[in-house]
Amino acid sequence: MQIPIWQVDAFTDSLFGGNPAAVCLLEQPADPKWMQLLGREMNLSETAFLTPQDEEWGLRWFTPSTEVKLCGHATLASAHVLWESGLLPRNRPAIFNTLSGVLRASCAGECIEMDFPSSKTEGATAPDGLLAALGAKPQFIGKTTFDYLLELGSAAEVRSLNPDFRRLAQLPVRGIIVTSRSDDPRFDFISRFFAPGSGVDEDPVTGSAHCALGPFWHPRLGKTAFTAWQASARGGRVGVVVRGDRVLLSGTAVTVFRGQLA
Repeated sequence: MQIPIWQVDAFTDSLFGGNPAAVCLLEQPADPKWMQLLGREMNLSETAFLTPQDEEWGLRWFTPSTEVKLCGHATLASAHVLWESGLLPRNRPAIFNTLSGVLRASCAGECIEMDFPSSKTEGATAPDGLLAALGAKPQFIGKTTFDYLLELGSAAEVRSLNPDFRRLAQLPVRGIIVTSRSDDPRFDFISRFFAPGSGVDEDPVTGSAHCALGPFWHPRLGKTAFTAWQASARGGRVGVVVRGDRVLLSGTAVTVFRGQLA
C-alpha cells in the first residue's frame, strides 16, 4: 500500500520560506511508533498525520523525537493539502480532532484562518540555567500552557540571541518563546521559538506560540488584532486575532512536493 505525503511551507507565500511541515494522509489510524519513526525520517519540526473520520479528520503531530499536543503550522499545512488536493471543497471548513480538542480551519481569501485555544501567560521565575543558556536579560518572564515566554527590551535583542541549545534541552518544558515589540512598522511584535528538548533547536514559525503571544500583547498594545513576524532564518508572517478564550491564526502556505511512501 502506498501512502500519500506532502511537504508544505507554512506561514509563507513563497517556496523555502516559513516553516516546512510534512503531511501524511492515512486511510486508518497508524501505530504511534511508526508515526514517530516517520517524523524522525522527515526530520522537520513537525510531521502531521491526517485520518478521515466521517466528514472530519483526526490529526496528530510528531517532531523528530516526540508527539506534541498542539501545532499551528502543520495544521495550516494539513488544511492546505485538503483543499489543494480536492479532498475537501474550499467552501467547507476543515475540522480536526486533536489532543487539544476540535480545531477548525477555513479559507479566508488568500489566507487560511485557524481557530485555536488561547493560552494565558502567568508570571514565573526562570528555571535554573534558562537565562544563562539564552544569554538574555528579559523584562518579563512568564509560563504559558506549554512554554516559557520572555519579553526582551528590543527587537534587536530578539534577533541577536544565540542560545546554548544543549543547555536549553535540559529544561523540563516544551519550548521557550522570546518576544518584543517590533521595530518594523509592518508588524506589531516579533518572536523566536526554541525547543531543543522537543527535538527542534529553533522552530522557523510557531503557530501554537502565537496562541500565547496574542493574549500576552493584547493589554500591552491595546488591540486585539495583530500582524506578527517570527524572526527565524526562514522567517514567517502570522495574523493573530484574540477572541476571548480563542485565538484566530491566519497565514498562507505553498506545496514544495508531493509523493508516495513506499
